[in-house]
Amino acid sequence: MPPSTVPSGGAFSRLKYFLALSRTPHGVLDMAMPVAAALLWLGHVPPLWTMLLGLFTVFAGYTAVYAVNDLADYKTDRANFLSGQGNTEGYLDAVYARHPMAMGLITTRQGLLWAGGWALGALAGAWMLNPVCALMLLAGCALEVGYCLLLKVSHLRALVNGVVKTLGSVAAVLAVDSAAPWWFLGLVFAALFCWEIGGQNIPADWFDLELDRRQGAKTMCVVLGLARAAKVSLWTLCASTVLAALILALSPAGIPPALTLAATAANAWLMPWPARKLLTAPSRENASRLFGRASYFPVVLLGATALWFVLR
Repeated sequence: MPPSTVPSGGAFSRLKYFLALSRTPHGVLDMAMPVAAALLWLGHVPPLWTMLLGLFTVFAGYTAVYAVNDLADYKTDRANFLSGQGNTEGYLDAVYARHPMAMGLITTRQGLLWAGGWALGALAGAWMLNPVCALMLLAGCALEVGYCLLLKVSHLRALVNGVVKTLGSVAAVLAVDSAAPWWFLGLVFAALFCWEIGGQNIPADWFDLELDRRQGAKTMCVVLGLARAAKVSLWTLCASTVLAALILALSPAGIPPALTLAATAANAWLMPWPARKLLTAPSRENASRLFGRASYFPVVLLGATALWFVLR
């Protein structure tokens, strides 16, 4: 189906393609982390206006950045679609559709308008919360484009994506407290950076291994080999689990040790455990399983925080 041929359908059917462009089912899980980081540092729920503006800005920002990825990667995604993407059943980033612009379900013009509209909304919200947050949003969009352009240049582009995934949560902390200390911001950065590399980037590239080889892409899995990539995934996710425990234990929210241990156990089950499975039984299915389970890491942190706020 050529990109200019857009199928007709009901309003929700059309909306699903735009949500797929922004990977919203996955993005909503990611959005839990900025909320958790802000609440953990602040130690209480912020004023209603700040909370509502912050939630809108987080949603708009993630919606825009994920769409930017598909816009920047359009040619690659289109080539993959035409040559066959393989079975994507059960894959989190393929809910509704995978790369709907490349599939011809929406036009590039529509994709640009969608991404641009949400980006402008996110930029306005970020500026009202803290101008530094607006600059971080612009940096995130630029880095996401750079990440896509480095597809055939270096596997170290994964480090760029690691930085992109941290910016939303660091910005969320600065939105509620512009004087937040660097030690807390550093913990948030490190935990999310390790999570992105081991629980998102590597398993996602593993899932797309044959497509990447066909395109001549340089990813961690292609360059390092699957065995070494699996080890990197396991150790970075172990590090992320420990760092997340430190965030919970040291935050001003006063999360009790029992709840910190419970959240850490949940994160260990979601991340290092399936990463170990991928190392001992390497397969595309286990990579998809790791990607899906690790995506719930932010939800665990937000859930533990919200539970404590209710119980205390």
